Parts: sequence; structure tokens; C-alpha cells
Amino acid sequence: MEESLQDDLEAPMPWIGLYVAAASGVCALSMSADAFAGFRSRRFWFPCKYFSLNAFTLTVLAVAMKLPVDLTSMTIGFKDNTARVSSLVLMSTAIANFTTSFGSMKNNDIVLNLAALGILVITVSTNVCIHVIQIKDPYIDNIKLGGFYLEIVSTVVMLLLLLMLCFLSVMIPSAKRSIQSSYHDMHVKISNDNNRLVEWGNFSVDEVRVAVTRYWVMAETGSSQFVIARSVACVASGSLCLFMGLTLSWVLFKEQHQLLPISQDRIYSNYKWSINCILAVQLVGVALGSIAPATRWFVAARFKSSGIGRKSFKNEFKVETYWTQKLVYWQERPLPLQIRSNVLRKLVHDAKRLLLNVCIGVQIVNVLFSKLVLLVSAAFLKGFLFCFHQIKTARRACCYNSKESRTETELDYSGYVLLLEGESGLPQKMLKNICNEADKLIQRGRKKQPKNLKQLVMKSENFNGVREFDSNEVPYYSQEPPNCWSLPVVTLTSVAVSLSNIADDHKLNQLLNAVSEGLYFVKLIEKSLDKNGDLTIIRHAAEVVWVGVELSKKWLDIDLQNASLGSGSHTEALQNLSGVAQKIVTDFMTRTELDPLMKNPLNWPAKVIAARSMYRITQTIMRAHKDDHSLTNEELFERLSVMISDIFAACLTNLVSVIILKCHSNAIEEREESVGQAAILLGESEEVLEIIQKIDLPNLDPKKAANIEEWRAFMELNPPATASASSNNGTANPRSNAEQVSVEIRG
Repeated sequence: MEESLQDDLEAPMPWIGLYVAAASGVCALSMSADAFAGFRSRRFWFPCKYFSLNAFTLTVLAVAMKLPVDLTSMTIGFKDNTARVSSLVLMSTAIANFTTSFGSMKNNDIVLNLAALGILVITVSTNVCIHVIQIKDPYIDNIKLGGFYLEIVSTVVMLLLLLMLCFLSVMIPSAKRSIQSSYHDMHVKISNDNNRLVEWGNFSVDEVRVAVTRYWVMAETGSSQFVIARSVACVASGSLCLFMGLTLSWVLFKEQHQLLPISQDRIYSNYKWSINCILAVQLVGVALGSIAPATRWFVAARFKSSGIGRKSFKNEFKVETYWTQKLVYWQERPLPLQIRSNVLRKLVHDAKRLLLNVCIGVQIVNVLFSKLVLLVSAAFLKGFLFCFHQIKTARRACCYNSKESRTETELDYSGYVLLLEGESGLPQKMLKNICNEADKLIQRGRKKQPKNLKQLVMKSENFNGVREFDSNEVPYYSQEPPNCWSLPVVTLTSVAVSLSNIADDHKLNQLLNAVSEGLYFVKLIEKSLDKNGDLTIIRHAAEVVWVGVELSKKWLDIDLQNASLGSGSHTEALQNLSGVAQKIVTDFMTRTELDPLMKNPLNWPAKVIAARSMYRITQTIMRAHKDDHSLTNEELFERLSVMISDIFAACLTNLVSVIILKCHSNAIEEREESVGQAAILLGESEEVLEIIQKIDLPNLDPKKAANIEEWRAFMELNPPATASASSNNGTANPRSNAEQVSVEIRG
């Protein structure tokens, strides 16, 4: 009866084992994805993207640790023991991979995730110890290193890696502050250097490209994940991970040849056939997961080997202040607890100081041990790579002349590398890979360049369309909604679509495609430079109109190409659109006459704002061409296209400011992504910027250049003959640095 019940309880175990194998497979795939991404981008510090420390990965790891925490399984067969050990080694590998992921976390997230990881590791370790104590069998003596002994060793290494991770997390806030301070100093130095500046109205595409590359170097070398990856603690964890992986492989090889013939009747598993799946998947997971930590160790040891002997023994083992800065701060900080008893308060204070003194001592030992591991690894690696270095030197000598002529033209970005205290300069090869990554991002953007927008902007010879789309002769309300860049563009495009008798439909489709491509950049500019969000409702009105125009050629549900708009005459089409727009606004004003909130146009519905824009623009067009009776639809379409082109060209002069602003991201966790977006944006807009920089710009205050109303006010006061007082050839009037979005591009 008992045996039957036991069989029933063990029946689902193979399926549970398959679930464990699936969880282990998810871990293996995630770690391998990070490794693949690192090799692909030549970021050999392997930033964590797919396998970072979070609730999901901890849950998956908890499932993968089913065998080590299973106290009900009393079997001690070869496959069971090896699978238990492989699970522990997989956990150690995961911890080594988690190391750099702390760089992308806030301090509170680090504490919470580390606490969760600590609970999981301590639970696994406790269960392993209980299991080892409970299982007492003479068969254990035959297992030797490959069984429970290795299980204990794996547990110790796992706890050691957790301890190193805890003390590494204490260093991260201080390291971030140090890097942030270095970045701020570098940015101030760049901004105060007036040698050459990238600013509104005074730039070239090459200069912007150089500026973006330099900020990319600062962002990459100042990336928290990269800072952690090149620390000695991360190198030591990588070496331990590699050691455990090699030990597991060696034990597996030995047991395959020595233990299989022993007591075949005892080699039984509750997990039955699924134990093979668990063992296979976890061994693959250990192999794939060891790639990133082992490569970090190898790269650091290789670069360290080239600098052996340059520092004294004392400097080699100097513990930098940022390792213990946080612990010292906690030690000196008074207790936040309110304890009335002086004796008890002194006792707690002394206990806190004693505990933190121990932690500081352990941290120092941890750093010294890690530096020793790196130094020993570098010494052995230097001898091993000596012959390969000689071959490489010979090859370099053969192609010296060709490389010399190429490197002479390359810019030196080493001055923009952000380093921590005690770090030597970044190896030139790694710096070159970082610069190449910036070039790849720009190249990725070039593949998405707006060809139709380029053709449209080429029609602009000046910016007169900015002034001409809305006439002061059209009667004003006491309060008018302000304009943004996108609203007049979509309104003018709607009018162009309403000219239904255009002979060439290709021109209309090309205009729609060009406007769609242009609005992508316009939205970026408006969102980036409208910091207070004053024009949010105006931009929303433009978006509402554009959805209908682009998808169904409708303006506020009115078919723009419907015959009811006119019998082919652009005059009738304009009159009908103007009448519909005026009715929408008039009805709204009548309904809300007593509503005080509606006195402010920024509180108007998007439909009413769009209608008011349509009314003013159509009235302006009709007044401008009221005496031109010979004007055809095709000619008016071309004039509208030029007007749209002028507005786009004027707006896109701010694109360089947006690119530079993206490079100035203050949050260290977001800086790398922000500069990467700036590089892609530069690649997307290169050809358009080259066209715009050939047009003479008005002598406008750079702080006002992002606002279309400021453009219109300036152009009204300065006729076109005198408005273009400055150009892109460097003749712009000098302006205060506080009024410029600028960056040094040569120095």
C-alpha cells in the first residue's frame, strides 16, 4: 500500500523535471543573448539587457533550483548528484552575469533585488547543507569530488559570489557620483571652449558628427555597467565563474569514465527520464552563461598584462576611496533612532561602528583579493600570449606605412574617456570599438533617411512661407490659439489635397509622404524644445487632423476630394473649407460664451483649434490670390508646396539643437540610450541638414528659434531683404554662451 502511494506521488516528477529544464533553458537563452549582443557590438564588457537582476529572472532561477532545494528526494545516483551540482554552478554563473546589471538600477532597486537574491541563495545553501547531512550512505565514499564534496564547494563559491556582489553594490553609488562629477567637469570644459561651437545657425554636418561621437565616448565610458564591468570585483567573479565551469566539466568527464559501472541499481532518479533533460540543459546553460564573465576576465587580464611593472607594488594594491566611501559615511552618520537611554544609545552606536568596521575590513580584503586575482591572471596570460604578441608585432610592422597615413586623419577621442580613481587609460583598441559603434548608429540612421522630405525641402530658398501662411489682414478674435510648427503644415497639406483636379497624382502622393516624413522630425523638435508643454493641445490638434488626411484624405471627417467642395475650382474649394471651419468655430463660441474657461484658447477642443487654423489659412490664401484669376490648381499646389517646404526648413534648423540636447542627458542610467538616439537622428537627417545649412538664416535669437510665432514676429519686423543678416558660413553675430545650445567640436 505504501509503495503504491509512493509510486503515485512520484508519477508527476518527470513532468516537474521537464518544467525545471524549461526554466533552466530560459536562463541559458537569456545569458547567451547578452553574450551574442556583446560580441556583435564589440562591447566586451557585455552589458546586461536580457538577463538582468529582476523579479522575472529570480523567479525563473528559483524554478531552476528545484533539485538543490528538494529535500524529499533521497536518491544519490550519479545523474541526480551531477544535476544538483550543475544547478548550483548555474546559480553561480547567473550571479556572475548579474554583476553589471546593477549599473542600470536605482539605489532602492539594487537593495530590493539584492535582498531577494540573497534570500534565494541562502535558502538554496541551507537546503543543500540539510540534504548533505541527512544523506548518510557508504556509497558517498565512492562519489568523491564528483558528488557531495563538489556540492559543498559549489555552495561555498555561490555564497562567496553573493558576498562579492553585496560589497560591489556598496561601491556603485560612490562610483556613479565620481563618474557624474567627471562628466559634468568635461561638459563644462567643452561648453566654455569657444574654439569652435555647434550652435543654432552655425554648424556643419561634420561638426555635429564629431560632437555626437565625443559625447558617445563620454556616455559609453561613463556607463554604469561599463564602470562595473571593468572593476576588479567583476573580474574576480568572472574568474570564479570560469573556475566552477571548468571544474564541473572535469568532474563530469571523470564520473562518466569512473562511476558509471558502480552500483547500477543505485543509479535511480525520482525524475526518471527528465533528469537527462535537466542535466543537458543546465550544462549548456553553464557553458553559455560563462562566456560573458569569462570574457570580461580575459579582456581585463589581457590589458593588465601589457601594463605589468609600470606601477609599484604599493600602488597595485591600493584600495581606492570609492570602495569604502559609503561604508565610512554610514559609520560616521549618527543613528536615526530616537533612544532616550544614553547607555543603550552608546551601546547601539558602538555596535554599529563595530559592524561597519568589520564590513570595511571585509571590503578591503575583497578588493585586495580581486586585485591579486587580476594580477596573477595577467602574469600568467602575459607569458602565454608572448608568442602571439610577437606575431602581431611582425604583422603590424609589415603594414605600418598604410596604417600611418590613415591614423593621421583620425581624431583623438581619448581625452573624452571618463575614468574612476586609479584607473589607467582605456586601451586604444577598445576606444576605437566605441567610436565605431557611434559610426554604426549614424549609419543605421542613414538607412532611414527621408527621401521625399529631402526633395520637398530643396524647394525652399528662404523662409518666407513662415510669414505668408497667416495674414494679419484676417480678422482676429480677442484671444487666438498660438501656432506650433505642425499645425500650419497639416492645414496647408489639407488645402493642397482639396485641389482635386491636380493632373499628376504622383505629386500629391509625394507631398503626403514628404509631410509624413517631416512631421516625424517636427514632433521630436516640438516635444524636446517645448519644455513647459504650453503647446501640447495645439500639437494634439495637428495630430488629429493629420490622421484623417494621411489615412483617408479627410479633414475633420470631411472628404477633401469630394466634388461637393467645388466643381474643380480652387476658389470654390477654399471658400467651402473656410465656411465649414468658420461654422465650427462660431458654433463653439456661441455654446461656450458664458464659460470662463473657454476664454483661454488653450482650453479649446482640438477640433475647434484645427478649424480656426483652417479658416485663417484659407482666408489668407484667398486674399493673397484674389486678383490672380489665371491661377490654376497646379500652380496653387506648387505654391502651397513651397510654403510647406519653407515651414519645414525653418523648423528643422532646430534639429541640431535637439541632437545636442539629447547628448546632454543628465541621468547616468539614460545617457547612453539618449546619445544613441541622437546619433541615429543625425544619420536620419544628414542630407536634410546639408540642404538647410545652405539657406541664409534670419538673425534670430537662438532662444526664440524653436517658436514659430517668434519667427513670424521677427520676419514681420524685418523684410526678406534684410532678414538674412547671418548665414552658416560663420558670419553669425556673437552671442552669449548662456543663449546657445553649443558643444566644442575641435580641441
